[in-house]
This record gives sequence, structure tokens and C-alpha cells, in this order.
Amino acid sequence: MAAGTALVVVALNLRIAIAALSPVLSAIQRSTGLSSAGSGLLTAVPVICFGAIAFTAPGLIRRFGINVLLGLTLIAVIVGSGLRLVPSLAALFVGTAVVGAGIAVANVLLPGLIKRDFSGHSHLMTALYSMCLYVGAALSTGLTVPLEHATGMDWRQALALWGGAAAVGLIIWAPSMRGEPPAATAAGQARPDVRGLWSDPVAWQVTVFMGLQSFGYYATLSWLPTFFEAHHLSSTQAGWMLSFSAFPGMAAALLTPALGRRLHRSAVLVALSVGLSASAYVGLLAAPIGGRYAWMLLLGFGQGVAISLALGYIVARAPDTHHAAHLSTMAQGVGYLIACTGPFSFGAIHGLTGGWHVPLVLLLAVLVPLLVAGVGASRPRHVLAGARAADGGRRPSEALAPE
Repeated sequence: MAAGTALVVVALNLRIAIAALSPVLSAIQRSTGLSSAGSGLLTAVPVICFGAIAFTAPGLIRRFGINVLLGLTLIAVIVGSGLRLVPSLAALFVGTAVVGAGIAVANVLLPGLIKRDFSGHSHLMTALYSMCLYVGAALSTGLTVPLEHATGMDWRQALALWGGAAAVGLIIWAPSMRGEPPAATAAGQARPDVRGLWSDPVAWQVTVFMGLQSFGYYATLSWLPTFFEAHHLSSTQAGWMLSFSAFPGMAAALLTPALGRRLHRSAVLVALSVGLSASAYVGLLAAPIGGRYAWMLLLGFGQGVAISLALGYIVARAPDTHHAAHLSTMAQGVGYLIACTGPFSFGAIHGLTGGWHVPLVLLLAVLVPLLVAGVGASRPRHVLAGARAADGGRRPSEALAPE
């Protein structure tokens, strides 16, 4: 129970500090003169880190162990949040990068941790993990501007404030950091044939699905408040709309693993996710203000199903903790490098066209390859890096019973 509680508190901090950027993005632009493309780059920085830094995780795990390393990632979030207080545009970018680097490593660690410590309850813990991502994002997107107004803080102080949540998480996680020598960490004992994993079709399907669903999520996370402000909502109302979408996202994240176990294949849930998101984007194009609550409800459900499936596939498609750590590195490393183009391209296209229709059409187009990758990843098989050499010719992907 204590270990599960600590994991939940850590998971809450994996989106708070980065989601807080979007509701104050207009204020940042006014204060610093940052362009739409520059703002897109700022919101993409954490996601770039998610991809680039993820590849360092296996080596760091071997050196520090999972539990100690997870504590260090929270320290990075605290330090990066503090750097945002410095009245400099460079410090804002550097602080955001430090926050992103810490979260990047934690992103890789948690699926392996679930596989290691909660193998009998992996569906439940994956559901809680997915839900916590939405809870954290909802807290910061919904409360950053109201806290700023209520306390008289400026946007820099409002951003730095969320480092306190990471400090609380570190205090709760600290007992788990003691007594775990690096050699005892399961992910650090073995070095699976990563080259075999990179040639595995199932691993690539999981990776592409992870990347493309994150592309849409981070594009909307970064720009929806600005989109609604452009349609004459206040910054508080605009931040609330994004926060509101997190509530159906939480529900979907909790329900998706259970629904997936009842279905013969989770491809039905992939199609549902794509259909809900497509309906939301079309609605935002047609009636952005009049139907905004309906569109945010659809978008929240669609994205909640997608992220829960993506994280669940990382755990379910790995036969053990060793493979889970490496599949997590591949899926999140490559996946977030795909995803980081979402906030930047959305902002850059908006800046070039001066409108929102083309960026939203881009999000609609991305749903097509997302559907294809998701259907492939939904097939109940394990990725088995190096399996051909180990068992005399078995295919890299081994068929499993339906989940």
C-alpha cells in the first residue's frame, strides 16, 4: 500500500510543471515578446527532453538503481522550477529543459517499476499511473492563473510554485530510496539485445502509437488555452477549458485497462479513441465556443483512452522487467521525439497562417497513422529482443493468449 501510494504521488508530478506553461503562455508572449514559433518551441522543450533524455535511462538505472534515480528526477523538477524564477528568457528555457529532463527519466522508470513491483496488479497500477498524469495536468492548468491572480504573483512565480509539488513527492518517495543497491535493480542486472528490440515490428507499433498520441496531446496541452483566448475567453476561462478536459481523461484512463481485459482485442478501444478525438477536432473547427464543453469532453475521453493504451502496451508487450525497461526507453525516446514536433508545428503553422484551421486539420490527419499503429500494437504478443538467437529461431514477437 505504501509503495503504491508513493508511486501515485510521484506520477502526479510528471505533468504538473510542464502543463502549467500553457495557461500563462499568452502572458509570457506579452512579457517577453516571444513569437508563436518561439512559444511553440518553449512548449516543445520538455517533450524534446522526454525523447532525447529517455535514451540515457538504462545506463542511469544500472548506476543508481530505479528507486534512487526516481528520487533524483524529482530533484531535477524542483531545480528546474526554481530556475524559472530568474528574470531571463534563457533561464525560462533552461529551467523548462531541466524539468523536462527529470520527467523524461521518470517516464521511462515507471513502467519498469510497475512490471517489477506490481506484476500481479499491473492493469490497476497502469490505470492509476495514467490517471495521475491527467490529475497533475488538470491541477496546474486549472489553478495556475487563479493562484496568480489571488496571490498577486507574476507568471514566473506561478510557474515556480509547482516545484513545491515535486518537493512533497520527494519527501514521500524518500523512504523508498534507502536500501536499494544498484545491483539489486532488476532493470540493471541484464542487458537484453536492444538491437533485436529495434528490429521488432511490435516494438515499433507500440513506439509509433506512443509518439502519435503524444503528438496530439502535447499540441492541445500547449495551445488550447491560447486558442480559446483568441476566441474571446479570458485566460482563467481558457485554462479551465483545458483543465475540464482532464476530468473525462481521468475517467477514461481508469476504465480503459478494465475494458481492454474484457475485449478480445483492444483494437476496438483504439478506434474509439480516434473517433472521439476526430469528433472533438471537427467540433473545434465548426463551433469553437458554442460547443466547447462537448468538444473538451470528447477530446478528454479520446486522449485518456489513448494514453492509457500506450502505457499499457509498454507493460503488456514486455515479457519481463528487463524488456519493459528497454521497450519503455524505445517507445518513449522515439515516441516523444515524434511528439515534440506537435507543439512546435502547431504554433509555427498558426503563426504562418494567422488562423487555427490548418493546425487543427493537421491534428485530424495524424489520427490516420495513429489508428494503423494502434491496431498493430493491440495484437496480444510479446516483444522478445534477441529471442531468435536464444531459442534457435523463434520469431522476435511471440503470440500470446488474448489479454
